[in-house]
Order: sequence, then C-alpha cells, then structure tokens
Amino acid sequence: MVIQVPCLNEETTLPLVLESIPTRIPGVDEIEILVIDDGSTDRTSEVARSYGATVIRHARTMGLARSFRDGVEHALRGGADIVVNTDGDNQYPQERIPDLVAPILAGEAEIVIGDRQTQTIAHFSPFKKTMQRFGSWVVNQAAGTRLPDAASGFRAYSRFSLYRLNIITQFSYCMETIIQAGNKRLAIASVPVETNPKTRESRLFKNVFEHMMKSGQAILRSYIMFRPWGIFASLATLFGVVGVFPYVRFAVLRVLGDDGNHIQSLMLGLALLSAAIICVALGVLSDLQKTNRILAEDQLERLKEQQYGPITPIAVTRPADPAPSPEAAPEPEPAEPRDVVRR
Repeated sequence: MVIQVPCLNEETTLPLVLESIPTRIPGVDEIEILVIDDGSTDRTSEVARSYGATVIRHARTMGLARSFRDGVEHALRGGADIVVNTDGDNQYPQERIPDLVAPILAGEAEIVIGDRQTQTIAHFSPFKKTMQRFGSWVVNQAAGTRLPDAASGFRAYSRFSLYRLNIITQFSYCMETIIQAGNKRLAIASVPVETNPKTRESRLFKNVFEHMMKSGQAILRSYIMFRPWGIFASLATLFGVVGVFPYVRFAVLRVLGDDGNHIQSLMLGLALLSAAIICVALGVLSDLQKTNRILAEDQLERLKEQQYGPITPIAVTRPADPAPSPEAAPEPEPAEPRDVVRR
C-alpha cells in the first residue's frame, strides 16, 4: 500500500502528517509513504526524506491533479494494491487510514472517501457549508451516487479502480474521479471522519468563487463526457418549446384580425428553433464521441495492464472441512463456486 501526500511548501505541517501515519495496518503487508513535492520553495523535500518517505519532486508547480497522477503511476509501478491520498496541511486524521482502507480489504468497495461532515466544521462559513453541500449534490447527480462529501481529498483507491480512472483536469481530481467512478459502476463507500484544526488557507484557489468556477467547469466537462444527452436534450427541449411560442403568438394575432407586421416574432422563433436543432446535432456528436472515448479508455486499461502488470483476482476460500472417516466416505460433491474479490 502507498500513502501519498501531495505537498506545496508544507515544511511546517508535514511532520505532523508523517508522524501520525500508522506504521502497521491489519491486512496490509507493506506501507510506503510517498511525498509529491509540487515545486516547493521551502524544505518540504528535506523534511520528507528525514522521515524516510519516498519523494517525487516537480521543478515547478504543476497542480494537484498532476501530483496525484504522478503518485498513482509510482504506486502502480511498484505493485501497490491500494493507494491512500491525504494532504500535507494535516487537515485529515491520518490515524483513520485503517478505517479508510477496510472496505477495500473486505472487498466491499473500490474507492473509499472520508466524509469530513462539513456541517460540523467550525471554520467553515455558512456560505461555504452551503456550497459544499450543493457541490456534492451536483456531483452525485452526475455520478449517480449518494456521497455526503464529494470534495474530500482523504481517499483510498484500489488498484483495479486506478486502472479504470483517467485524470484529465489540471485543477483538482476529486470531482472528476467520482463522476468517472460512478458512471463506470465502481463501488464507492464513505467513512465519517473528523478533521484536524485548520493550519492555513487553501492554496488551490484564491477565493471561494474561483473554486466554484473551476469545480463547475470540471463537473460540466465530466458530465458532458459521460451523459451528453442529459444536457443537450434538455437544452434542445427548452429552446424548442420556447421557440414555438412566437409562432403561436403570430398565428393567434392573425386569427384575431391583427394585420400588423410581426416579423420579429417569426425571427425570434426561427432563432430558438435553430438553437434546438443545433443542440440535437451536438448531442449526436457528443454521443458518438462518448463511444470513441469508451473504446479508447478500454485500450488505456489494457496498456496499464501491460505496463504495470495484470490485476490478479484474489480467491476468498472457506476453511477446509475435517476429513471423513474411512468407513463412511461420502460421494464427492461438486465444488461450490467461490467469491472473487478484486484488490
């Protein structure tokens, strides 16, 4: 198992994180701590090495999503079955990592997300709490999930899920991976956790409105990728229904004897109906692109298996029954099918 910690100038808080990471977890044979230094200008890398962590360092800041991808590639190349992601600002309770990976070890989930219970976080303003709840609702609608905290970065991924996920955004992978996982039918679980006291402001964005804009772009792009008709069919219906009204108005006025020139109504209706037709065309093109993307992702999954090795299913066997006595040997029974759990 690899526990990865993306960092940017975290020399002050990183020791708190590394000291609180469990050294032993039931069901896990080996734990590697990986620090991804995203172009820090302080002693983040030196601090990480002093605690025995493996360090991947970017010469310049490349963003959280790129740091996550680099960490995942390192973990898969090393044969890790589980990858845990936490933050270098000590926001998350590292002692809960065993609870985070437990559903994966039990074969109950491929992805587990730590629910920060944002409504109870004291330093979150009412507006931020509302936006967090609304953002999670939007992501759940796009992914078909029921996760209480979609923005949480405290997560555990199975090797199988990382073979199927592909990070595209350069901002934050949190929303995108949930939408992908939900639409790819990966099992996602949630574990309630309590966050540590706040140590600093977020460096992902300058203010909450920038965060909302970038998150909205990532959600919209992912939604169009996986459910294009959900957007374009709705827009086509809206423009089509509204576009009919100017023609109805024109016809009613003619019936009532109004011989005035209402060409503006006809032009407005034509523009709206044209927009509806364009939305239908975009929906068709997006659906075709979705098919091509699915085929391309299947090829990417095969390439990952060639590069990092195939995923070997782990058979869960039952304890052997005691041997029967020689004088009463029963007829051999057909073998029962065994459950197979992917890790």
